Amino acid sequence: MQFRKLSLLIAGVLGITAALSATPTTCAAPAPAHGPATVHDTTDLDSATSIPPERIKNALDAYSHWLDVVAQRNEVAGLATAVVVDNKVAFEREIGYADASTQAPITADTVFRLASLSKAFATAVTGLLIDDGRFSWNTKLADVLPFFQLKDAQASGEATVRDILGQRLGLPHNTYDALLEDNVPYEELVRRLDEVTLTCNVGECYGYQNVAFSLIGDLIYAETGDFFYHQVDKRLFFPLGMNSASYGRDALESSKSWARPHRPHGAHGWMSFDPKEAYYRVAPAAGVNASLHDMEQWLIAQMGGRPDVLPQTLLDYLHTPGVPTPSEMHAAPWRRARLTSASYALGWRVFTYAGETLIFHAGEVEGYRTMIAFFPKYHVGMVSMWNSPGAIGTDLMPMVFDSMLGLPHVDWAGVEGDAPANPATPGRPHHKHRRQG
Repeated sequence: MQFRKLSLLIAGVLGITAALSATPTTCAAPAPAHGPATVHDTTDLDSATSIPPERIKNALDAYSHWLDVVAQRNEVAGLATAVVVDNKVAFEREIGYADASTQAPITADTVFRLASLSKAFATAVTGLLIDDGRFSWNTKLADVLPFFQLKDAQASGEATVRDILGQRLGLPHNTYDALLEDNVPYEELVRRLDEVTLTCNVGECYGYQNVAFSLIGDLIYAETGDFFYHQVDKRLFFPLGMNSASYGRDALESSKSWARPHRPHGAHGWMSFDPKEAYYRVAPAAGVNASLHDMEQWLIAQMGGRPDVLPQTLLDYLHTPGVPTPSEMHAAPWRRARLTSASYALGWRVFTYAGETLIFHAGEVEGYRTMIAFFPKYHVGMVSMWNSPGAIGTDLMPMVFDSMLGLPHVDWAGVEGDAPANPATPGRPHHKHRRQG
């Protein structure tokens, strides 16, 4: 599947992203109006539907300090992060370099690869097209895509749009990702799905996919006559003012400022390298590029702040827990301590975090890591993108949220003790996109 750079010149006239400085900012936000909340024992929020402004301020002050430590230790090549409270950007910060070799700095307009955060754009545009009556969540893939076949003929006829986007097609986890990384074309891989033994019946179990997920791009083309990424541009990037968002490697490298991927170099350094092409070939699953300013607008929209673009009824559907994913509760220390349930929705993970619903997704492709998460009840969320391996950005997230929720403080990211022996090598480098999502 070939992708060309999207034309975003029209989107540039919108200019609706917030004008924010490169230094961290904090502000108190008015309380959102929501219904009564469920009381839980781990915080003192009781039935409130807003977090006290002073607690938010303290959490963001602490976050700024933790980021200072990360920068001093050179634990990332570069990182951009923001916190949104009640549809306003309450905190924005960038550290490090877009390219360590030239020391070009990360800014809020520096474009990163989003990796698997791309999936939520695919499910959102699918929902909008379904609202238009183009097809439905129950549309059978085999009815639209003649080439689609699974090993089990009955399963082939049962698989729906919701099954592929809800990661419940019945395939083993990350089917054909290794071959995709070895540059086998996407078009060949989707036609070889009939060679793979299913792990369960369609709709009955979780199996995270990138190749099969991207069938939604073929289905959208078949049903609309337009390329998938054109639909995302028209229905999401343009109206949300995501002025530097795009699809594909060419578009990334054409950006005025873009984050090069990095790997550890020497005892305390980073070395940039050229982005890999493989996962751009599965654009619905992993093809989006975006800046921090872009992702602030996306986070606001996902928390219900842009009903003109993403209506609340659609967001509720996209965020509804689907297939259970219990293994996700054990993937990191903070998950083992804070999560009591985990499910996959539609391009999103849904966690129960200390008794509260947390909507979450992470992404990883060689040299890039990304994370987005929010509490729908409190209208509080954060997004982080960094251009080097290691989980520091994701591990800082629960520290911020713990502080906001009034939970016991835990140094999940290891930023309060002694520096690691080799800060430029934060554990074993994670370089396979299929490890995350």
